[in-house]
Amino acid sequence: MNAELSARILVVDDDPGIREVLCDYLAQHGFQASGAASAAEMDRALQAGQIDLIVLDLMMPGEDGLSVVRRLGGKGPPVIMLSAMGEETDRIVGLELGADDYLAKPCNPRELLARVRAVLRRPREDAEIDSPPTLRFAGWRLDLVRRELTRPDGMMVGLSGGEFSLLRALVERPGRVLTRDQLLEAARGVEADVFDRAMDVQISRLRKKLDDGSGVDLIQTVRGEGYLFDAKVTRR
Repeated sequence: MNAELSARILVVDDDPGIREVLCDYLAQHGFQASGAASAAEMDRALQAGQIDLIVLDLMMPGEDGLSVVRRLGGKGPPVIMLSAMGEETDRIVGLELGADDYLAKPCNPRELLARVRAVLRRPREDAEIDSPPTLRFAGWRLDLVRRELTRPDGMMVGLSGGEFSLLRALVERPGRVLTRDQLLEAARGVEADVFDRAMDVQISRLRKKLDDGSGVDLIQTVRGEGYLFDAKVTRR
């Protein structure tokens, strides 16, 4: 609970009623929650101080949510997207652009709270003192402290919070077939309710980012079972 008391949540939605309801509910559960009515207000809030997570509406006047996620490019705080449309296509596009989670509006504040807690859990787990700081595989380096992925040629690869957590779950269990449920629990927490299609999208994004031109597919699909990370991993 102490970590939650210091966590700052920014709710970005042009509807003042939704902003107020979500901010009040999050505040009642120990978070420091504030609102922004537009992408421009969001930018000012990010410049003014530390934000630990953004709850972002998809449909807004001016710059919309998808444009914001594309612009952030997986950098900065994790993003949970909200959409009144609630269609699978919007959810998949949002995840592909770098959102960490997605909820259809009107959303249950209790469900949003569970998603927020699940997403915020990642940095705390990644900062475990006893965990080796770097995982190395096939020339790649995954820094668990800085949350950075480096290609064999030394170039940095940007990862969203969800991509980092999923990659870490795979890399820490090389040669082992993991079901979707096992990956979701390891990467996102048991409170997260993520559909199979969303997991497929995350895996597809990771495969593209792990493509260094060598033709080696580090993430193997085991039909009917799950996924396997096919590389020798060392810890340093």
